[in-house]
Amino acid sequence: MNGHKIVWTVGVFSFLVIVFIIFFEISKDNEAPEFTAPDTETEEQVEKEEEATEEETEEPEKTEEEAEITVEDPEADVKQHRAYDAAVAPAFTGEELAALPTENWLTNGGNLANQRYSPLDQINTSNIGDLKGEWVANLGSGFDFKYSGEASPVVYDGVMYVITGANDVLALDAVTGETIWEYRPHITDKLTTVCCGWTSRGVAIGEGMVFVGLLDARLVALDQTTGEVVWETVVDEWEKGYTITNAPLYYNGKVYTGVSGGEYGIRGRITAYDAEIGRELWRFNTIPGPGEKGHDSWPQDNKAWLSGGAPVWQTPAVDPELGLMYFSTGNTAPDLDGSIREGDNLYSDSIIALDPETGEYKWHYQQVHHDIWDLDSPNPIILFDVEMDGEMKNGLGQAGKTGWIYFLDRTNGEPLVGIEETPVPQDERQKTSATQPIPKGDSFVPQTITPEDIERDMSDEFEGEYGSIFTPFWEEPITLKPSPFGGANWPPSAYNPNTEYFYVLGTDSYMAYTRSDEDFDPDAIEEGHAWIGSIMAPVTDAPVRGTVTAMDVKTNTIAWQQEWDAMAYSGAMTTNGNLLFVGHNDGRLIAYDATTGEKVWEFMTDAGVNAPPISYEIDGKQYITVFAAGNSLAGSKHGDSVWTFSLDGEIGSVDDVSTSESEENTTDKEEKGTGDDKASLEGQTAKGLAIYESNCLACHGTEGVNGHNGPNLQTSNVSPDKEAVMERIKEGGELMPSFEGTLTEQEIDDVAAYISGIVANLGDD
Repeated sequence: MNGHKIVWTVGVFSFLVIVFIIFFEISKDNEAPEFTAPDTETEEQVEKEEEATEEETEEPEKTEEEAEITVEDPEADVKQHRAYDAAVAPAFTGEELAALPTENWLTNGGNLANQRYSPLDQINTSNIGDLKGEWVANLGSGFDFKYSGEASPVVYDGVMYVITGANDVLALDAVTGETIWEYRPHITDKLTTVCCGWTSRGVAIGEGMVFVGLLDARLVALDQTTGEVVWETVVDEWEKGYTITNAPLYYNGKVYTGVSGGEYGIRGRITAYDAEIGRELWRFNTIPGPGEKGHDSWPQDNKAWLSGGAPVWQTPAVDPELGLMYFSTGNTAPDLDGSIREGDNLYSDSIIALDPETGEYKWHYQQVHHDIWDLDSPNPIILFDVEMDGEMKNGLGQAGKTGWIYFLDRTNGEPLVGIEETPVPQDERQKTSATQPIPKGDSFVPQTITPEDIERDMSDEFEGEYGSIFTPFWEEPITLKPSPFGGANWPPSAYNPNTEYFYVLGTDSYMAYTRSDEDFDPDAIEEGHAWIGSIMAPVTDAPVRGTVTAMDVKTNTIAWQQEWDAMAYSGAMTTNGNLLFVGHNDGRLIAYDATTGEKVWEFMTDAGVNAPPISYEIDGKQYITVFAAGNSLAGSKHGDSVWTFSLDGEIGSVDDVSTSESEENTTDKEEKGTGDDKASLEGQTAKGLAIYESNCLACHGTEGVNGHNGPNLQTSNVSPDKEAVMERIKEGGELMPSFEGTLTEQEIDDVAAYISGIVANLGDD
């Protein structure tokens, strides 16, 4: 009898538990989400888009619940080197983040305006000659050629947070350079949807956390004191072409990030997440769908808009008083073929203003209509206030790959100086736009190729067509300026309120364009596969130059300019000490007089300086810091060093740095290998390597792997066969230009010998 009672009791208890669980789940589903914010893309809009297009993709879009899943990264290595004894970042107010940076450098751009301006003046033009190295920290990460060191550190209460090209994050003592903790996520080597080298441009801090956008499209929050993962959110799938290279922004309890991948069939967007738990709050798609403003700028008889690109490469700027967030967008897709995407293709190549609380669209300004040249807008937007004609103006500036700066009134998006819609050359096959916006004032790089340019810069064998900005192309190759390198690329610009100059770095190079034979069906695009549409190739042996330019924001004219014999590819920082700091590919950190452009100081580091400097103050001492790690697209020497300078520094040159710490950090470098021990490059293969580095490396990467849109040559079936390699070099391929006529027969033979004799064998291990 007692046994029956026990069984009956257990049964009733189990039944009640089941009922409770069911009731709890039902009530949870019916409950209003605790963190709901007005969403730019509502469920009703999604339904309308799906009805209008029958089916957007073969796979269903991730649900809100799926997007909110947070898991720890089981493969990440976290190591605490010493106790964290500084304050943790609070939930910063908009006023705190908008203030000019003094003791701290709180955001990627220094403050919410992205000005990269320090009000500190302890280091100035009168004593800059006394500036020396204070400390050097080796991060032990990012040595391989595929990595690029492009990050600005952030600093809070004496602690510096920096990320490498391999996405490793380290917390350093900002006074000594000593490592406090490190987080190494181990991004998969299978990642193949990277546009322009493996990189990250920085991190964000707030609410006791360090926010990191990883290259494989994860957004991660780390404990500020330990580096341990607090939460992790999958923004999207890298296999579908989505990656993250921008530094996130923390503002008003939210973390904002864009996505990269415009060459891989993505639909760009910027997304806001709850900083506490990583839950998505809203997203704004940079390619509008059916029923949304701007969708009529895309064909209505195909689905080109679904894979239309318009990625967000940089950290947004925010004006808390106006309640507006500003960012710019990248290229359309297919990048260089406009034949299947008639229209202006909004909101690619555009400056966009949103409500940062809701993601609601406020206004936009498109800088290039129907872009077929990859002349998009990866440079961060800068906000400034300036008096013009006796009236204070709320301005913004965005430096484009076009070689112009677009100065707008940030309250409404109207031109601040003047921009005119101007007729441009046409090609009906490319569905070119009849006009393009041409800013009044000066360009900071040349935009026209002249006969004098050809005579000075081209070899005697050059017989191709050439033209000016916005010249269309089709099957016959045509060489143009600016190239897809810019103009201005991602390296951030700076603004000094004292000089009222906008400082921009530019690249002056030649690029040949021709249409690919491949046909694209916009209704059958496979996400995650390169979708460029045409072929672009640098002109062999043509020089690449750089410019450092001060532009007057009131007139959009050049105040002063420095010309380099290499691309200017680092970013800028200016100070109240009337200084402008920029990095050089050869390893120099250079300071100019911000008013006159006179070079007043330089220091040679141990690797390419391809990241923008920052400045901060601790205990009354001003520091200047820059990450020197090299850049794959710039072809600069790689390293892993954070260099910090002060007037009390004692490091006068690289030779003064103790090698002990560097030797301790060479383990990863040696384990990863450089291939030198595998390849004795003598004779023909040595000549082939030199040709490879000049013509093939940007696409195929060092030793044939991890390049920009090029296949892995170590595992290619073609690579072991020298004759087949020579044939491919001469004839080109799907995304590869023909080099017959560009390279001599002997040069083709040499580079084929290097690929078949050296590179192909590296894949055997």
